[in-house]
Amino acid sequence: MADWSQSGAWQTPDEDGGRERRRALRQREHARRELRLFMRRLGILLVALSALVLAGTIGFAVIEKVSPAYGFEWTLDTVTTLGSIPDPTDTGGRALKVGLELLGIGTLFYGLATVAEFFVSGQLSGVLEERRIDKMIDSFSDHYIVCGFGRVGRQVSRDLRAAGAEHVVIDPNPFNRELARSAGIPLIESQASDDEVLKQAGIDRARAVIACVDSDAENIFIALTARELRSDIFIIARASAEDSEKKLQRAGADRVISPYKTSGSEMARVALRPQVGGAFDVADYRMEEIEVSPECEALGRQIGEVSGGAVIVAIRHARGELETQPPAETVLQVGDMIIAMGPPPAVERLDRLFQPPRGFSSIRGAIQEL
Repeated sequence: MADWSQSGAWQTPDEDGGRERRRALRQREHARRELRLFMRRLGILLVALSALVLAGTIGFAVIEKVSPAYGFEWTLDTVTTLGSIPDPTDTGGRALKVGLELLGIGTLFYGLATVAEFFVSGQLSGVLEERRIDKMIDSFSDHYIVCGFGRVGRQVSRDLRAAGAEHVVIDPNPFNRELARSAGIPLIESQASDDEVLKQAGIDRARAVIACVDSDAENIFIALTARELRSDIFIIARASAEDSEKKLQRAGADRVISPYKTSGSEMARVALRPQVGGAFDVADYRMEEIEVSPECEALGRQIGEVSGGAVIVAIRHARGELETQPPAETVLQVGDMIIAMGPPPAVERLDRLFQPPRGFSSIRGAIQEL
């Protein structure tokens, strides 16, 4: 539902969602900058401490005429303000000790403040989470890479998870991180068309890449990048527009799936042949699940009489029993569901035999309402 913003502009839910995504991305980028800043400050701190210890070791060895090992121990004692070693007797040694104490205390306080800020800002959990995800991905082999975690990507992930297949998700939307974490799926929050991101997802060990981003152009870039990185990997891509299918194939996709075309074909099939429960093509053959409806031409006839050029591989009787390879003498009853396979013309002939009379669906609906 649309809404008015504080500036008086008319805002749609898509615009609100886009604004929220941009804000989350800015926050994520800010967190990454803070992490880089912390690592840089930590590096400077380590260099400063190393230089301080080295200078103190050399200073004590030269001024107090002690061995470098003792000078190193004396320097650590001074920097940490333990005071277990007696004060130097020489004026230069005392001045060196005071300087080491001042610089050591300042450096240690700077280090403690940096680490405390890192913990308080919550960056540690993000670092540990990224390390955990990287280790999980590194342990994968022969896995799947799902590019995009929208509606289609989430369904792909659910099916892969149900099949027990290991997979990695790549999606730049920060809102999908919690969804992936709750499902136990490693997610890389970045663009899947980036070479380094696909390498991070383990494309060199993966079985297939599934490009199901909402944008056809992005899916084309993903297919191009994946094919360039690995010439032998299997690539499945989603196409929203009909003219994108050939472009995706030229980009390197082995299979192109159009959800809108598939759903449209399925709706048309159900409208034309409501007795068909499900259908799919296998090479040059088609397999369908067809219901025996009342008043259809095949009702009361034997399987051998109606099969023709198709093969009825199984029948689920109305009472719930599944019978595989039913004999030709089996009589078809109302509510039976046959599973037939054969060339498309032969299966279409079966469809016509099991087609309910015209207007039967409306009559059945009226009876159910009564």
